[in-house]
Amino acid sequence: MSAFSQLLRFVAVGGFSALIDYGSYQGLLALGLWVHAAKALGFVAGTTTAYFLNRKFTFQTTQGGAGRIGGFVLLYGVTFFVNVGVNALFLAVLPESFLKITLAWVIAQGTATAINFVMLRMVIFKQR
Repeated sequence: MSAFSQLLRFVAVGGFSALIDYGSYQGLLALGLWVHAAKALGFVAGTTTAYFLNRKFTFQTTQGGAGRIGGFVLLYGVTFFVNVGVNALFLAVLPESFLKITLAWVIAQGTATAINFVMLRMVIFKQR
């Protein structure tokens, strides 16, 4: 499958996973959870969804394997901190606005998504 086809599928899966992430984040905020904990839990929910859908739909592999799962966990562990850190940074630097939380989330999500696509395609789900 071409890189472009994979990118289109990755974007579709990412969009759905982002809805899971953002919906969880907003729901947890509405319940009064600390903003950074809500962000972290939303990220985990979206990431779990993304792994299973990308493995099957985007990169079309049914094999998990300890190495592949371990690589995915390591990659998403790193991008977890990138995502939460970028979100925290932009919450601190953006001016007060009703869109502040959403803008910080979008910037953090975009940064993590770019890293994830490259690493998933080139390392984790590389055709062997």
